[in-house]
Amino acid sequence: MSTILFDIEDGVARVTLNRPDRLNAFDGPTARLLQARLDECASLHEVRAVLITGSGKGFCAGQDLAEVADPKGPPMSTILAEHYNPVVRKIRTMPKPVLAAVNGVAAGAGANIALCCDVVVAAHSASFIQAFSLVGLIPDSGGTWTLPRLVGRQKASALMMLGDKVDATEAERMGMVYQVMPDDGFAEAAMALARRLAAQPTRALALTKHALTMGETQDLDAQLDLEDRLQQEAADTYDHREGVDAFLAKRKPLFRGS
Repeated sequence: MSTILFDIEDGVARVTLNRPDRLNAFDGPTARLLQARLDECASLHEVRAVLITGSGKGFCAGQDLAEVADPKGPPMSTILAEHYNPVVRKIRTMPKPVLAAVNGVAAGAGANIALCCDVVVAAHSASFIQAFSLVGLIPDSGGTWTLPRLVGRQKASALMMLGDKVDATEAERMGMVYQVMPDDGFAEAAMALARRLAAQPTRALALTKHALTMGETQDLDAQLDLEDRLQQEAADTYDHREGVDAFLAKRKPLFRGS
């Protein structure tokens, strides 16, 4: 059975981490297959939104430590450069919205991959843990960049140094996740939200995503100039014209992502 399940429905590419016996922990082949699936999501016109989730009881337990302990396994620098960093970059540069549906524990790199997505929802029983300090490592997979921007430097520092587990309700309160959903029907509710994203003017969403990323590193004047350029690009799309026409006609718009 494949360690990454993949299907497309109603414009949503559902990418499911599928090593349930290992709480969907990553090994090299799984990380490389996830990269390939993300490339497909970026290139396929029929994909308008991406949903990443896990099978079984966990979302992702991070790195499979059996691979790290294997004397014949790759060094840590290779694991980061070839397994995790490409995944994070592909999610952040995906020209479509990416939704993480955290169905269970998200630990280590699994937590940080979830948190780098555009929208994060969590089942009520889900949890997040920066488990790196528990095995003498530093947070990776973009965690030292993402988490402080979500919860603030002080909280991020404590979570990373102490390795405390954060339940879904607390994660929502801190701003780590957009919404907590009941366990019962979680997969269906997450898919419904992904369909909502897919039905949006996804070219405009891609431009919004780019603007948010750039806004993390540049000053207000530069951001205003960027918004000017991106807004004109959005204004030239079919979806903008369709949105205006639908508003004036008092009907529901039918966006197509172009």
